Amino acid sequence: MSRQPKIIIKHLTKVFYKKESRVKALDRISATIEEGEFVCLVGPSGCGKTTLLRILADLEKESTGSYQIMTGQEDRPLQSMVFQERGVIPWLTVEENVAFGLKMRKLPKSVIKERTAYYLKKTGLTAYASLYPKELSGGMKQRVSIARAFANDPEILLMDEPFAALDEQNKFILQEELLAIWSETKKTVLFITHSIDEALLLADRVLLMSAQPGKIVKEIKVSLPRPRTMEQVRADPDAAAHFIEIRKHLQDEVQASRK
Repeated sequence: MSRQPKIIIKHLTKVFYKKESRVKALDRISATIEEGEFVCLVGPSGCGKTTLLRILADLEKESTGSYQIMTGQEDRPLQSMVFQERGVIPWLTVEENVAFGLKMRKLPKSVIKERTAYYLKKTGLTAYASLYPKELSGGMKQRVSIARAFANDPEILLMDEPFAALDEQNKFILQEELLAIWSETKKTVLFITHSIDEALLLADRVLLMSAQPGKIVKEIKVSLPRPRTMEQVRADPDAAAHFIEIRKHLQDEVQASRK
């Protein structure tokens, strides 16, 4: 049974102007992401991945083209974005950070308390609820960002390399926690990563982008059944073939950008 489209992007182009120069970051991007789908964007550095997410998050304005995020419940925010770092509010406690979006929406106190407590528990943060970000490790701060994003119950979730700065052990733990929460909520996720392993672990589909100006040049469907582990990904012949294909794509794009 096919799912309904959740994000529709049509011929989206972004050009940055600086004094007398212009840089085309995105070139006629078109893509459809379905309801509840987990999609990873992979491409060489500087290809416009973050720019695309910022446009979908309404933090940048497209130059030409359009996008549409299909809405479900009217009281939901359109999107939440999880950044690589600096995503937590330093003067708020862990609990206050997770509850921030809910309070901004002026939801009933009972709903805020219940939903905040639920996602604190799901991300292993209950014991740290009264601490401030300066008292947390990098991995714990990212847990706060993820808990806040899911607690706010957006139509779509945008994630910009949220685990890139973490050590391998913390990265594996947070990947598993993210997949566990996603499997319950079936939130539509668009996730940027430079890690091929991470893309194959998390994604239903991987969209490959070219070097600047960024275009979507290919999609790879990850057929490995869920739930899946990193060990299964690395042992699966199809996933190994995808890994080689994606790595070759990245190498080719980097070499082409240097000519």
